[in-house]
Amino acid sequence: MAAQRGGTFRSLNNANYRVWAAGALVSNIGTWMQRTAQDWLVLTILTDHNATALGIMTALQFFPQLLLLPLTGFAADRIDRRKLLMATQGAIGLLALGLGLLTVTGQVQLWHAYGFALLLGCTTAFDGPVRQAFVSEMVGDDELPNAVAINSTSFNSARMIGPAIAGLSIAVIGTGWVFIINALSFIPVLWSLLAINEARLFKTDKPLAKSGLWEAFPYVWQQKRILFTLLMLFLMGSVGLNFPIFISTMSTLVFHGDASQYGLMTSMLAIGTISGALLAARRDKPRPALLLAGSLAFTLTMVLAALSPNEVVFCVLLVLIGLAAQTFIITANSSIQLATQPQMRGRVMAIFMAISLGGMPLGGPFVGWVVDHFGARWGLVVGACGGLAASLAALCYWLWFHHKAPSEKRSDSVS
Repeated sequence: MAAQRGGTFRSLNNANYRVWAAGALVSNIGTWMQRTAQDWLVLTILTDHNATALGIMTALQFFPQLLLLPLTGFAADRIDRRKLLMATQGAIGLLALGLGLLTVTGQVQLWHAYGFALLLGCTTAFDGPVRQAFVSEMVGDDELPNAVAINSTSFNSARMIGPAIAGLSIAVIGTGWVFIINALSFIPVLWSLLAINEARLFKTDKPLAKSGLWEAFPYVWQQKRILFTLLMLFLMGSVGLNFPIFISTMSTLVFHGDASQYGLMTSMLAIGTISGALLAARRDKPRPALLLAGSLAFTLTMVLAALSPNEVVFCVLLVLIGLAAQTFIITANSSIQLATQPQMRGRVMAIFMAISLGGMPLGGPFVGWVVDHFGARWGLVVGACGGLAASLAALCYWLWFHHKAPSEKRSDSVS
């Protein structure tokens, strides 16, 4: 079962992971179709280009990552991950179907969109940590960095394909049918979970019954590299990774485009994220210096994007933004998982997911407010400030690490 060493796609030699990746790709395309249609629904149908409303919906969708944190990480470490994934993926599909039926029948209102965003956030709060931890259960630690990168490649390939399909579908069949198509896309991923051979999974010992999420916080506090990586993720993610707001408002308010242009711009971002994921897949292990490089490149490209004279330049810069952001995110994800004991991985990844996604509710409404009052370009500048803050945090860690005692360095070393 051991995967062949070397090669960008080496983790796909694992039969379980190959089955999972195939089902997840179809579902990811449907998910990105829905995200595009959902943003378009709120921004152009349910409101008159109200970026604050879009920011509120983003907050409702991701706030449960923080609110439910005591439960989600514990569930990821205590409940059978395969069965839990089947439950969460099925529930997400049903939510897509419900919103689709409301939209197709013409009954959807803004509060409906808010409600479904909140329910989706509650479900994905459980889905995210277990999905991240389940990757190591399928491939083991040796191929974990490669599998994380392949996961990201699949997700961002879908980000390139899904919005483009969604833009055309919205124009031809309407927004509601895009949601229904997404609901159907969960059938392959549920099938893949049923087809996985449990005997070939890399099972880890479950934590003691008394062990809960709160043990993860002192654990993270003692592992300074994990702590600073999470801090960087929060600083950059809370305001810098609000791509639905940035792209939709630049497309509609600055370049006066339609749904097809919005889908194309989202796909251009995905070209960059796919490139970043493929480059990460070629690396044997994550390099901490890439966190700083990624955040600095993100800051620069976001500023340049804010100054874009036309949509062509903006699209080119979106590719570079995606490359920088994905380099940062994959490096952070792999570094944290490899630095965490297997018995703690679900809970630590719950904190990772809560910060990476739950930080958006804190920054999303603010970014939307900035766009409404100062324009879409200033929203990008605020996002660039998040990348700059993350870069400064990386520099602070580097200075601290290189000035402490050798014994402390050894205790803080990371695989």
